[in-house]
Amino acid sequence: MFPRVYQTLTANATVVAMVGNRIGRHGVIQQTETRPYITWQIVLGQPYDNLSSTPCGDFTTVQIDCYCGGVTADADIERLAEAVRAALDAAGVYNRVTVNNRDPDTRLYRLGIDADFIAQRA
Repeated sequence: MFPRVYQTLTANATVVAMVGNRIGRHGVIQQTETRPYITWQIVLGQPYDNLSSTPCGDFTTVQIDCYCGGVTADADIERLAEAVRAALDAAGVYNRVTVNNRDPDTRLYRLGIDADFIAQRA
């Protein structure tokens, strides 16, 4: 239940070009951080249970949120989300858009993607 989210996202050159290492775990990033940025958090973790032995793998759903602000934010948020989706697709991670809004407090555009990571235990 410990998916390789950061490694998956930073394997995509477009994601790295847009956010660098501004990818915050636990859904948190410094409020003073340069935009755009990405946050992620685990929303569901389920082991592959069986009766004869310990679980052989895990199914983990992760919420990945892309944030952009500024004059070109409306177009930039889609470009960032498309790069995130491409990184997930390249890693074979099933994903879907679940949030597309503008935060009323920060005025940042937010596009959220749920991603299902399936990992075998060693």
